[in-house]
Amino acid sequence: MSTTLEQLFSLRDQVAIVTGGGRGIGRETASLLAKVGARVAILDRDEDAARSAVDAIVAEGGTALALVADVANTQDVKRAFAAALDRFGRLDILVNNAALVRRTPAVETSIEVWREVMEVNLNAAFVCSCEAAGPMTSNGGGAIINIASIMGLSGGGIYPIASYHASKGGLVNLTRGLAVEWAPRGIRVNAIAPTWVRTELTKTLLDDPEMSRKILELMPLHRFAETTEVAAGVVYLASPAAKIVTGHVLAIDGGYLAR
Repeated sequence: MSTTLEQLFSLRDQVAIVTGGGRGIGRETASLLAKVGARVAILDRDEDAARSAVDAIVAEGGTALALVADVANTQDVKRAFAAALDRFGRLDILVNNAALVRRTPAVETSIEVWREVMEVNLNAAFVCSCEAAGPMTSNGGGAIINIASIMGLSGGGIYPIASYHASKGGLVNLTRGLAVEWAPRGIRVNAIAPTWVRTELTKTLLDDPEMSRKILELMPLHRFAETTEVAAGVVYLASPAAKIVTGHVLAIDGGYLAR
């Protein structure tokens, strides 16, 4: 019997948590997951953004829950995951999307800023993944997708951003390490490495004509990514279509890393 397209990509009856799901890539990811049938818990420290994202999903017939939490606070994370499990009874998908950027030269980056970036971009992904591992194991498996960056696989060079490079590089290898360690649990762990994406986070940068020109010169496809294009990659890695894929970093980068 042949497999249908719906069977390959449907996430019906599955439950997903998306960190930083109130805006940008996270919001689009939560929306797309809901459209293919998942019930989605949107975790964000901005309550208004989280509730707005939930309202948009519900308006389109989906099921969603707003969880207000700071991913850098372990107790917040534990409470949020407990609330999601209490509401939905299971957890199948985790998208570690919450991120922080500080574009400063290395010698001007204080140790406090360095730690802040590591806490949000790397440590929080580890904490959230460990919180997800138990419920996923109880279900017979699950999928974790980490939103890394092309900066976790390259040295960049357009502007100084060492703390971000280090945090996203760590996230890439955390992905590989957990993929190997948790394979016996049935948990697949993958990452996406996006290029520059049009979001509120990058608006100031991409609105600068000279900076945009420099970036686009490094992009073989010569354009920036859209949030939907990154979200589509998440849906693929979370879906049955990717059930043999783990420990992989999917570059959605317009060819940047192929240069």
